[in-house]
Amino acid sequence: MSNPSVVCQQCKEPLQLDASLVDLAPSAYDTIIASLPPRSSSTHLRHATDAEKLGQPEAPSSAREVWRKSKGSPSSAASLSPKTQGKQPQNSTMSPHDSFVLLQDSVVHHTPSISTPSHSKKGSIKTKSSANSTSVSRPPETVVLNSPLSHHLRSTVRLFNLISSRTDIDHPLCTECTQVLLTSLQRQLDETKKERDGYIAFEKEVRKERERESQGLTKEEAEKKIEKLKLDEQLAVEQLKEAEKERLQLDEELRVLEQEEKLLELDEANFWRNHNDNILSVDQKNMQLATLRAAYAADSAVLEKLESTNVYNDAFCIGHDGVFGTINGLRLGRVPGVPVEWAEINAAWGQTLLLLHTITRKLDYKFENYRLVPMGSFSRIERTSGDKASYELYGSGHLGRLLHNRRFDFGMVAFIDCLKCLTDHIKSQDPSSSRYNFHIPVVERLTRISKDKIGDVSIKLQFNQEEAWTRSLRHVLLALKICLKWATNGVNG
Repeated sequence: MSNPSVVCQQCKEPLQLDASLVDLAPSAYDTIIASLPPRSSSTHLRHATDAEKLGQPEAPSSAREVWRKSKGSPSSAASLSPKTQGKQPQNSTMSPHDSFVLLQDSVVHHTPSISTPSHSKKGSIKTKSSANSTSVSRPPETVVLNSPLSHHLRSTVRLFNLISSRTDIDHPLCTECTQVLLTSLQRQLDETKKERDGYIAFEKEVRKERERESQGLTKEEAEKKIEKLKLDEQLAVEQLKEAEKERLQLDEELRVLEQEEKLLELDEANFWRNHNDNILSVDQKNMQLATLRAAYAADSAVLEKLESTNVYNDAFCIGHDGVFGTINGLRLGRVPGVPVEWAEINAAWGQTLLLLHTITRKLDYKFENYRLVPMGSFSRIERTSGDKASYELYGSGHLGRLLHNRRFDFGMVAFIDCLKCLTDHIKSQDPSSSRYNFHIPVVERLTRISKDKIGDVSIKLQFNQEEAWTRSLRHVLLALKICLKWATNGVNG
């Protein structure tokens, strides 16, 4: 903690004393006092220096008498500042051994506190430090003296007073003030060294001049010297004029260079502005390029997906629902246990005929004897040769329409006849159509068409069981699915 009785003599801030100063041994105290300059050394040297300065040059006797009177007059001492008077030698000196006595801790702790000696000690210290005090007052004795540390602090304060009386600086000082003081003293030392070097050089010149004067010059030598000096003067003037011209030229060149520098600065500013604009433009282009690449990747993925997508499979979805073959969810056939409406069957036949018509158009194939007319639930097949009859591809459950059901059977037979022509065309176009299951034994047996039978099951509804008819319709859908696969994925796809 900082002691409130010890403050910096420059900034007046409280100081925290180092442990080495608080507990200072007598030997260390003697060493510090011995290293200090004597009290009268600075004043004596200053007086001796003034006397030597006045005695060396040939001064008049009146000036010497005035100087001696001024040195002996009491007014000169009175005109000194209080701080300077404090630096004057004092007759009363105190030995460092008489400053304090270092006691052991056991003695200090058992020593009773006595206020009267402390006050007398305080008075002696104030009397001793009054001659050395500056305009800054020090209250070092405000420390409580009944503490064991008061002896050490009192000796430390006395040490600071003694150092202040021996030097031109008041102590103690804080670290910052000490640094400022060292900087100032270093600057004064450098200036003093420069001044000393100047005096030494001037002294050498004066001695040389005196030596030349002691030798003496004749009139002719003096005139020659004067002529030489005039020539030197003219040469110096010419050199000065040349230097002046050169300075003007350099000023002009400097002005031109300054203008060029300004132009270069403008060019540099424009360059960096353009550079920044180009960087921003490049960043924008990169962002656009990244956007385009992302869009291209997304479009490529969509395209690949679309290319791998078979729109015919979506338009004509062929599957099964139990024993029924289905096309777009419409059941094709009937069984006794599951009655299927004829409207659904007719719609399924319409989708089946439309699928056959679509495949023939994609393959650019035309039937020789038939023309397909897909019309939804009322589709039909027309014969283009012979009697040019028209066969309906839709049926009804009324018993009175026996003739219509016969035409429905003829239409279904014509349909599988067209389907047989299409499969024969595919096999002739692509001998490797085995990839599409035509030559697989089971598939070949199920899709073999012979007159009114497909897969050894008649497609006619009259005089046939509904289960067999439903199974033949399922074979028809299987053959159409194989034909659709070849048309979309084969060599023609």
